[in-house]
Amino acid sequence: MTDTEKASPRKALEQAKRIVVKIGSRAITQGEKPGEGRFQSIADQVIELRKLGRTVILVSSGAVAMGVQKLGLSTRPKLIAELQAAAAIGQPRLLQAYETAFAAAGIPVAQLLLTHAEVSDRRRYLNARAALDAMLELGAVPIINENDTVSTEELQFGDNDQLAAMVAPLVGADLLVLLTDVEGLLDQDKQRIPVVSDVENIEPLIWAKDNALSLGGMGSKVSAARQACQVGLPVVIGPARDPDVLRKVATGEDVGTLFLPAGAAMASRKYWIAYTRKMRGQLMVDAGALRAVVSHKRSLLPAGIVSVRGAFRAGDAVSIVSPDGREVARGLVRYDARDVERLLGARSEHIEERLGFHRGDEIVHRDDLVVL
Repeated sequence: MTDTEKASPRKALEQAKRIVVKIGSRAITQGEKPGEGRFQSIADQVIELRKLGRTVILVSSGAVAMGVQKLGLSTRPKLIAELQAAAAIGQPRLLQAYETAFAAAGIPVAQLLLTHAEVSDRRRYLNARAALDAMLELGAVPIINENDTVSTEELQFGDNDQLAAMVAPLVGADLLVLLTDVEGLLDQDKQRIPVVSDVENIEPLIWAKDNALSLGGMGSKVSAARQACQVGLPVVIGPARDPDVLRKVATGEDVGTLFLPAGAAMASRKYWIAYTRKMRGQLMVDAGALRAVVSHKRSLLPAGIVSVRGAFRAGDAVSIVSPDGREVARGLVRYDARDVERLLGARSEHIEERLGFHRGDEIVHRDDLVVL
């Protein structure tokens, strides 16, 4: 980073060529008339960025919210089957709204619906990246959403902020923009914070936001920003209601809250392990193993594991937990949970004796391990 960029950190955003923009259901579905939303405003801004030589990928919520509107419901359904039905009804309406908004400029839109399975499996993750690259090569604007119609656990616990943080490194983005219905991250006096350089110290500044149509909230956006910063991506949380917000962000104007990455960027595969895979279990370690993994960046050996939780299989992602219960690392295990339980406290040379087979001396190899 040059001295000018250090003095004005937003200056670097002018160089961002590929931008992932996420807009939430509350922000996209608000408009002058029921169902009208902000689609044309978003389309106009994307078109303007394309004229400036930028490429934009949209991660858009709104399928469930538009289904709720079409069905005339007053609140978001609670039952999974009803949520899936609302998503199925709302998804074509969501895509049609974007198609209409981009039609005047002759720009096609491309729908990509993802479940966590597509991004948690490495081969399917790379296939999704190839498909997105092809969409962009053909001049389309990808509209990405979680496939809520078939998702179950993701529909209950996930949100598109996290999806956007996964998509950004997937497409090789230079910048992630999370649009919301507030000005950005607010301080204790409810004033906008322009720049955050240490995301770990802002938990007290996350204000709860309850609404009937969306999941998310500022906590989710800060979590997504933290993840994206891990791979060296700057993130801006900005106001969706500003009809010029994307141009302002991309040209370095002071709008929203800019989160700056700190330290070396995490390699793509490490990021995939830490933030894209679902954790299937926990391994609690003793103080010696904690030092080896966290301080010395060594592999996790069976001798340092004191307890096992979950029904994971070899190749699954698990959390590594300190003696006081803190998650300190994540990694891919080489043995099933029941086998790890049989190896608790064992030396590596005794693995084959206890199990009758040997897949390596490590439970989690350092190449498959990410310290958080």
